[in-house]
Amino acid sequence: MNILVCIKQVPGTTKVEVDEKTGVLKRDGVDSKMNPYDLYAIETALRIKEQTGGKITAITMGPPQAGEVIKETFMMGADEGALVSDRKFAGADVLATSYTLSQAVIKLGSFDMILCGKQTTDGDTAQVGPEMAEYLGIPHIANVIKIVEIKEESVIVEMDMPNTIELAEIKYPCLLTVDKNIFQPRLPSYKRKLETKNREIKMISLKDFEDQDEKKYGLNGSPTQVERIFPPKANGDREMWKGSSEELVDKLSKKFKELKFV
Repeated sequence: MNILVCIKQVPGTTKVEVDEKTGVLKRDGVDSKMNPYDLYAIETALRIKEQTGGKITAITMGPPQAGEVIKETFMMGADEGALVSDRKFAGADVLATSYTLSQAVIKLGSFDMILCGKQTTDGDTAQVGPEMAEYLGIPHIANVIKIVEIKEESVIVEMDMPNTIELAEIKYPCLLTVDKNIFQPRLPSYKRKLETKNREIKMISLKDFEDQDEKKYGLNGSPTQVERIFPPKANGDREMWKGSSEELVDKLSKKFKELKFV
């Protein structure tokens, strides 16, 4: 089984500034981590590999420092890694990101299965995985919560729909986006860290793509634009009350009515 896992480096804090002109997060100098949902995708890939054999390749898109999350996948058990990085990719919305990643997948070769986390914690759109599959022309299933059976030419999964849990079978090559708790992600191994510290991470840029039309990538290739974005204002107002239980209950009740909570 040849498996590709898509991962992303996201801010490790909520204190991230936003460029009000472009609507893009200012990631420079911000502590980062692997997108939590992607840990479940990696663990799913490792479980499938343990059952069927094969190879796991991790891929991420971002600035050069995003290569750190590829190294983390090596510590968990991934075999190869690729970083998709080019200044021309900056500011991409979900559609441009999906197209960029799909071009990178074509560059890397063919895969039996592509696994993505359900969504990212910095965007929360849950769109990149399915859009990648559409660009690649392969079937896909989102919100996978269980791998029921790995077959020779297909996989049977459970997916969490709004009102039901549904069972589906999908043929290879395919793309799955997995939800949290499908498996408990394992911890990175210090032993593997030492063994893989010099492992090469393949670098992929626009010049490596079949389609090198710059208008399809980054801000130029993003049909959606942020009209206005700003950090929320913190409200530090507070009142301190003293009195008996009965007095405090009465004050609280009146305050709720004043604020029209009740």
